[in-house]
Amino acid sequence: MADVPSDGRNPLTRLTPDELRQRTSAKWRTHPADVLPLWVAELDVPLAAPVAAALRRAIDLGDTGYPHGTGYAEALGDFAARRWGWHDFRVAHTSIVPDVMMGIVELLRLVTDPGDAVVVCSPVYPPFYAFVSHAGRQVIEAPLGADLRMDHAALDEAFRRARACGPRPAFLLCNPHNPTGVVHRRDELAAVAELAARHGLRVISDEIHAPLVLPGAHFTPYLTVPGAEDAFALTSASKAWNLAGLKAALAVAGPQAVADLHRMPEEVGHGPSHLGVLAHTTAFRAGEQWLDLLLTGLDANRTLLATLLAEHLPTVGYHRPEGTYLAWLDCTGLGVPTDEPADGPGVVTDLAGPAKMFLDRARVALSSGHVFGTGGTGFVRLNFGTSPAILTEAVTRMGRAARPSTGG
Repeated sequence: MADVPSDGRNPLTRLTPDELRQRTSAKWRTHPADVLPLWVAELDVPLAAPVAAALRRAIDLGDTGYPHGTGYAEALGDFAARRWGWHDFRVAHTSIVPDVMMGIVELLRLVTDPGDAVVVCSPVYPPFYAFVSHAGRQVIEAPLGADLRMDHAALDEAFRRARACGPRPAFLLCNPHNPTGVVHRRDELAAVAELAARHGLRVISDEIHAPLVLPGAHFTPYLTVPGAEDAFALTSASKAWNLAGLKAALAVAGPQAVADLHRMPEEVGHGPSHLGVLAHTTAFRAGEQWLDLLLTGLDANRTLLATLLAEHLPTVGYHRPEGTYLAWLDCTGLGVPTDEPADGPGVVTDLAGPAKMFLDRARVALSSGHVFGTGGTGFVRLNFGTSPAILTEAVTRMGRAARPSTGG
């Protein structure tokens, strides 16, 4: 399917708040109607026209059976070659999975044993903790450095500890990183591969945000760096094209990991929906023009957020994200008590500290930093994948909420 011509408009400005409140998914229904939701990773955009057309055609034809064929992997391979220069992508080295996190769990079951350690770079996507723990593996943290990039010494120590815990440890890489928006450089990823080989860890790279690299950075697929031949990557179109409700993802194996991937149980491939496969395939095959408009809008919002924070929340630290539509905000300067729940990281709906304050006082929903693990206390994650008007109103409210009350 050829790319559908676009009218050149920013997808983030297409829907009004009233239209968004008609949605029934988590972002706009978890909180009351007076709350501006900038928390969970859903975009405030309409579907890309090619994706919507593909879904309408399938519905009109009653094409709602079982997924078939390798079109999804072929579309991803072509996209990866065009956008990232990944020219040796192999369709035969892929397997369809229900979504990225379920794919991660299935791969962990293939290459680790119950009780083995899985290293993560905290603060990191909360389901890394929950899914790994529920799979019977233990999490070991390698905290990010002060610059929010991977810390080589911390990784070395965490890999050593992981190897001491059991014979088959793994490293769960977030590439690009959620919640910081850091896009790992090729040299950083090559260093990860060298460390993993030295300590005997298998690497699984979550690359769900790969299409969302903003101007000034370049995405490097982990499987393209030297030493990553026995690793895996997982991705989908769900974050970039807002398709989380249409389940389908791909696991990709390095050349030395293909035999492991082929051991994945057949029933795992029954989880993705046919409509999901059609939507993700079309996004990668025909959705680039829409994606480029989105990236332009996100780049503008990234700059707008910096301006708004400087005006309304000058004590809040903001590291300009290189990718994703997520901003990791250091609110420790606000002096808000953290009062963290005792459950620890992983429960994405838990609120504490600044996130709870902003919800209660500003009626703005953000993700609470403590659920992202060590290094998250006192931080919030803000989703700027919304309209400039909503973003402006949200940060303005947050600024008012953070100002000390003068009493009466």
